[in-house]
Amino acid sequence: MKWREAGELRWLEASLPSASVCFSTRTGGTSKAPFESLNLGILTDDERIAVLMNRRRLASALGVDGSRVAMARQVHGAEICFHEDGQVRPHFLEPGEPPPDADGHLTQAPGLPMLVLVADCLPVAMTGPEGLAMLHCGWRGLAAGIIGDAAGRIGATDAVIGPGIGPCCFEVGEEVFEAFSDLGPGLRRDRNLDLWKVARRQLERAGLERVETAGICTYCDERNFFSHRRDHGETGRQAGIAWID
Repeated sequence: MKWREAGELRWLEASLPSASVCFSTRTGGTSKAPFESLNLGILTDDERIAVLMNRRRLASALGVDGSRVAMARQVHGAEICFHEDGQVRPHFLEPGEPPPDADGHLTQAPGLPMLVLVADCLPVAMTGPEGLAMLHCGWRGLAAGIIGDAAGRIGATDAVIGPGIGPCCFEVGEEVFEAFSDLGPGLRRDRNLDLWKVARRQLERAGLERVETAGICTYCDERNFFSHRRDHGETGRQAGIAWID
């Protein structure tokens, strides 16, 4: 992965076979504290006009058509939208009618940007001969099998795991450890769960050949990332976005 910049905007860029992936940061936007500054979450308490301006800035910097960005209302589950024909409603730039409830996107259509919002959960992109997936992976979605489902539907071979809360900071209860007990040892650090490793092991179990992890903790890196847990829920959202070239 490589850091990229355009003006004040900064993002992390990754590549997959025949696809591009970007993970935005909180820098370069118009929002005021505590949502400073490139907050992309319309359902936060931020000013709506600031969020829409931020979304336009990001789309312009990445060179994608903001009116064609696929997104959903994320509910920490395992539902996945399949955008078969590459046609989506313009929820990204024209929020109005509620988007579908889902935590992942799949497509075979070239040039369709698919986006998930995160603020500690993992943005995970994967590609295979049957298409591209962009997933929002909290522990509940991971436990519900969102990675295995997406990987199986596209025959995934390659994946990238973007910035998310790290094993240094993700303290959880025993029920969360139990949800991943089938993945083997080494996931636990005292009371903390290694969510990065959980995702990697699930990807490997699904048969992926290559997995790249950003290894950046959103809780620790306050300069670049929003963190729901660090900021006690009063914070913005960054994005993972991917499209077939």
